[in-house]
Amino acid sequence: MTKKLTILDIAKLAGVGKSTVSRVLTNDPRVKAATRERVEQVIRDSGFVPSKSAQTMRGGSTKVVGIILSRLDSPSENRAVSGILDVIYAAGYDAVIMESQFSAEKTNEHLAVLQKRNVDGVILFGFTGCDLTAVEMLQHKAVVIAIDTDTISSVGYDNHGVIELAMTHLLQQGKREISFVGVDPSDKTTGQMRLNAYLTYCKAADITPLYQTGQLSHESAYALTDSVLTPLTEAIVCASDTLAMGVAKRLQELNRSDVVVSGVGATDLLSFIFPNTFSIDPGYFEAGKASANLLIRQLSGQCAITHLTQQATLSN
Repeated sequence: MTKKLTILDIAKLAGVGKSTVSRVLTNDPRVKAATRERVEQVIRDSGFVPSKSAQTMRGGSTKVVGIILSRLDSPSENRAVSGILDVIYAAGYDAVIMESQFSAEKTNEHLAVLQKRNVDGVILFGFTGCDLTAVEMLQHKAVVIAIDTDTISSVGYDNHGVIELAMTHLLQQGKREISFVGVDPSDKTTGQMRLNAYLTYCKAADITPLYQTGQLSHESAYALTDSVLTPLTEAIVCASDTLAMGVAKRLQELNRSDVVVSGVGATDLLSFIFPNTFSIDPGYFEAGKASANLLIRQLSGQCAITHLTQQATLSN
């Protein structure tokens, strides 16, 4: 019967100390790249499989990443999570998914639970009012999506670019009577930044702005549609696909098929149900992949704090 190799056996084969092998197994960034490669090569050649329970007891890697969403029913966050899972599963990690419900208190509770479970790292979907103090303490073991922080790595969306792209597309179609339905500016990203992008574009293009803001729901957008609609309205730009669906539904009831509606999110259902619509893709899936790749590189000591902005594209 073949003897099962131990960490000590791997250390002898690699010509390093037992503690060095342990640090490689726990993704300690202090291990030199050349040493890490030598140890990992021995592990691969020997087929050595470390005990997961032993690693956890040593405070080492559990090969688990915690993901804290703001809403489990958010189409945009779910697309990002799909990108995250593609990357971490391929790297041999499992995931624990939790929901903050836009609560700073609940977010901190989740972070405490994840730390007790000794997860390797955390990817947090930020929101207005989110308390980043606890997650910032994780340093290289955390990445935040959707909001900026100087202390840890982040992946953000181009909130100005998504609206600018929609407006430009409409102007290229000869539309100039363009209204806007958005989210309350108390939300700094989807709300304030996207509204400001609309107003800035209107000023530069000499377009008279007409807008309303409310909740991030199709019901809210449905109720606001009449307030931004005139006999001359040619298009309505919405801050999200959820809002676009509410606007498109109301326009359908009013028999205003002449009005083009744009959203943000690249939701397939929007154009499937409402023909005279289009959407801007902020790159949710790509942002998820970028955040996961960033976290894994940080856990292995391959990169420092990084801030990325995902570029938007016109969805087909």
